[in-house]
Amino acid sequence: MISNRPQPATFKPSGPLGGKISVPGDKSISHRALIFSALAVGKSRISGLLEGEDVLATAEALRAMGARIEKKDDVWTVQGVGVGGLMQPENVLDMGNSGTSTRLLMGLISSHGISAAFVGDASLTKRPMGRVIEPLSQMGADIRARETSDHKSCLPLTVRGLCPAVPITYRLPVASAQVKSAILLAGLNAPGITRVIEPVLTRDHSETMLKGFGAQIDVETDADDCRIISLTGEAELKPQKIKVPGDPSSAAFLVVAALIIPGSDIIIENVGINPTRSGLYEILQKMGGDIRFARQRKVGGEPVADIHVRHSPLTGIDVPAQIAPSMIDEFPILFVAAAMASGETSTRGLHELRVKESDRLAQMAKGLGLLGVEVTEKEDGLTIQGSGGKPLTGGRTRPVIETALDHRIAMSFAVAGLVTKSGLTIDDIRPVETSFPGFADLLQQLAS
Repeated sequence: MISNRPQPATFKPSGPLGGKISVPGDKSISHRALIFSALAVGKSRISGLLEGEDVLATAEALRAMGARIEKKDDVWTVQGVGVGGLMQPENVLDMGNSGTSTRLLMGLISSHGISAAFVGDASLTKRPMGRVIEPLSQMGADIRARETSDHKSCLPLTVRGLCPAVPITYRLPVASAQVKSAILLAGLNAPGITRVIEPVLTRDHSETMLKGFGAQIDVETDADDCRIISLTGEAELKPQKIKVPGDPSSAAFLVVAALIIPGSDIIIENVGINPTRSGLYEILQKMGGDIRFARQRKVGGEPVADIHVRHSPLTGIDVPAQIAPSMIDEFPILFVAAAMASGETSTRGLHELRVKESDRLAQMAKGLGLLGVEVTEKEDGLTIQGSGGKPLTGGRTRPVIETALDHRIAMSFAVAGLVTKSGLTIDDIRPVETSFPGFADLLQQLAS
């Protein structure tokens, strides 16, 4: 996990970026590959797994519950215990900074006859868990969480599962792939059919991968254009060979860097382009970004391509609220692109960014303000007046940006530092290891 001592890092103006590189494996798929493999009967093999601290927290928790997880060369093997076969962990499960690990594993444990205590770092303990607790409690889990002064349910918390759990039909009140996945994971060991009604499409990795592992899962659309995901419980999952594509959320930082630094021309190989994750690329193209997808293909059921990006003058746009679920993690770096565009970029419908690893709207507004960017912070979004491609500046002194232990805030301002007049310092580079090990080195490689 992340050490306790902050590690400031300075990012200075850069020349053109160039070259052909790869990014680490997709974080969402990596979490799910480990979890579903741990529930299969037999040995699964995973290549391309993201070895960031968030995913390693998931692996360690699954080991504590009986799965055998090992790495040899570049391949991870998982000897699963079967659905219903999880063991009682002897110690608390330390999730570090990972909200995905916490919420998915809460769902997993909820339909097993075991209990587990969850703890996390200073950032994770502030994140609300009530949206997961509500449906899992309906399925029979007994969940006791710390209640904050503003009535939010947060870590540390304890989950006591019920076996057999109660299958439910649950309509998602907010667009959340984590809540959807937690319910489906609980439903795997519940008799009957568990249904999730999804009014707004979110990333669909859980549905795709569960079907690949042999679960009986059906997806249909009702008259109101809602997706209805139906999972038949007491499933028997079969071991798989999984190749994890590059993470589009990680690639986003390099894509924006190439777009805003004059003369840049890069190719990022083997990136996942699942339509439920590709909203940022659509918006950047509408802003004038030269982004092309080459060698489009499918790997393990997931669409993959090489992304070719060239520097492009960007123009601000009004970003529609309905696209938010397909790019919710990419808004911080979009705000950096907007700061370098010509004209105004306006976003809305982003309440979810208030409850991520940090309040990302507040952190981005504050940091961009230090760089001389005109930003208006609204309850559900930001409006940004771009510089028209001119370098960002925060005055005579090099500004220090607060990351609030948020990896995406840190990486966004690292990219912003490349287009400043005199550079900037982020107060702590450590959180980047949760999702993008080697990020700073890769930026330097592209600039050399």
